[in-house]
Amino acid sequence: MNIGAFLKSFQPHASPIPLVEKLRSGLAGGVAILILAWVLHYLPQHAYPLLMLGSMAASAVLLFAAPHSPFSQPWNLVGGHSISAIAGWMCCLFIPEPIMAASIAVGTAIFLMYVLRCLHPPGAATALTLVLSSAQFSVMSWQWVGEIVVVNAGIMLLLALLINNVLPGRKYPVAFSISTQPKIIPSVIPQQTDIEWALTQMDSVIDVSLEDLTEIYTTAQNRATDRYEAAQKKL
Repeated sequence: MNIGAFLKSFQPHASPIPLVEKLRSGLAGGVAILILAWVLHYLPQHAYPLLMLGSMAASAVLLFAAPHSPFSQPWNLVGGHSISAIAGWMCCLFIPEPIMAASIAVGTAIFLMYVLRCLHPPGAATALTLVLSSAQFSVMSWQWVGEIVVVNAGIMLLLALLINNVLPGRKYPVAFSISTQPKIIPSVIPQQTDIEWALTQMDSVIDVSLEDLTEIYTTAQNRATDRYEAAQKKL
């Protein structure tokens, strides 16, 4: 193991995101939480109050600091929190030991989010919240707990749709599709400095570090080159 490279990996990654975009993200996230709290306070409360889930703060980071990330898309947001809430609630009902219930709830939430293609990291926090606050939630029916989760996630989704499409350089949601395989044409390979320059020209959030993006591009380029050379040998 290269000790120098290992220690260097702990250093902060370079961030080519402009300062104005960082300010937008922070302001958007703060405004979203303020509006969420205000709406929850004034909605009809019925027998039990509509609570704000702490995991919504983590969702705000993804929705407003990395809105183009696959983890931030609508199905990931709503589906991730909903399925995680179900996992947490079931663990509360059937596993009396809190530590075991917490660990199984988080693990189950991750697995189910993967299977249902709605991986949203804050969802695991929702599952954990239900287990750790089981004494508070146990007096409520499962319908009311579900309503709290859906209302929280639904309002955050509406705010993400509104705020991200108002701010310049952003588009939300983002559709991810499998593109057709392009024809391989030999070309000049961009260097890391070229990629860094390109990132500075984009007035939006790219949810990947410069180092990771360079590694992804290099790996893809090498694979494409190997495929091109293999095809040439068959001619």
